Amino acid sequence: MLLIMIYLAFIGLGLPDSLLGSAWPVMKSDLNATTEMAGLVPFVVSLCTVASSLLANKLLYRFGTGKVVACSLLSTALALVCYALVPNFALLLVGAVLLGFGAGAVDAALSNYVALHFKARHMSWLHCFWGIGATAGPLVMAAHLRGGEDWRGGFMTVALILLGLVAVLLLALPLWKIFESRVQPEEEEPRYMSGREASRIQGVKPAMLVMLLYNGSETAIGLWAASYLIAGKGLAVNEAAAYSSLYFIGIIVGRVLSGFLSEQLSAKRLIRYGILIGAAGLIVLIGSSSLLLAGVGLFVLGFGGAPIYPSLVHMTPERFGKKASQSVISLEMASAYTGSTVIPLLVGLVVGSLGMGMMPVVILVLFAGMFVSSVLVR
Repeated sequence: MLLIMIYLAFIGLGLPDSLLGSAWPVMKSDLNATTEMAGLVPFVVSLCTVASSLLANKLLYRFGTGKVVACSLLSTALALVCYALVPNFALLLVGAVLLGFGAGAVDAALSNYVALHFKARHMSWLHCFWGIGATAGPLVMAAHLRGGEDWRGGFMTVALILLGLVAVLLLALPLWKIFESRVQPEEEEPRYMSGREASRIQGVKPAMLVMLLYNGSETAIGLWAASYLIAGKGLAVNEAAAYSSLYFIGIIVGRVLSGFLSEQLSAKRLIRYGILIGAAGLIVLIGSSSLLLAGVGLFVLGFGGAPIYPSLVHMTPERFGKKASQSVISLEMASAYTGSTVIPLLVGLVVGSLGMGMMPVVILVLFAGMFVSSVLVR
């Protein structure tokens, strides 16, 4: 039952992640914004997510995992209500603050909890459920856009879904106490190690760099994929929103499969194979001459990258020690969302000056850096 609650929380974490990219081609005109200004929203979200990731250790110690997760998803739901009601771009950034503070604590809290108490396959499946949320988000938005460019209704619908999840999680708070009461004393989660001390452990900095590059590229793809399909393939707005979900469908399929493969392959191999497969998907996307090939490229890109994030997180207690795991995972989460802060902006600058066709080329360069960093983690 607790795993079900954790999976539901990660669906809630994924739901908002690609909504903005799906809606932006329509909503930018209503808010008097330009194409490039979309990069400012994940910038603010990620700054606040970095802050909440670094604060997660103290929040978890004081309030417990269940309460932190429920309150964080409530913050996310309120952010989307704000998105649905804003009259201008400036107020959109207010919602971005709420969204960022909600996301970071959920990710850091649940990732460490699963890494300490459950097998590797559950970490892959946990992030697979994030992919379900990230896929469902643009599909909900596409349904509203198809009905008349109602992007505000798309945000509000997802906000209501999240409020329902919050209610379920609040009712399920006793499950956390029941589970934790059954954990043996020697298995109890270590409470604290400073981030500075954790960062000095050998291999932590390359692991942080992998997370920075992967999460940054993932956010950039979610933000710009629909615009790329519109500009490069001539799709209508609602078609591009639906078609871009192939990337997240690839992530879902990849994480389901990597959950089973984690019993036979080490996390290091899953990470490196995943990077290479993702790079192959980018090459297909770059060279695609048809919509079909572009869809295949997006799917393979998501499929290949699927095991990178969960495998790196789950290996943290084993690679760096249980005492350090929460602090190292908080650093990894902070690095991941720093990537989400910086990289979409960089991609936005590149596509703004050189054209939307450069988007997958920039992501391919990031995957090359990711591979080198993964080798250094050892």
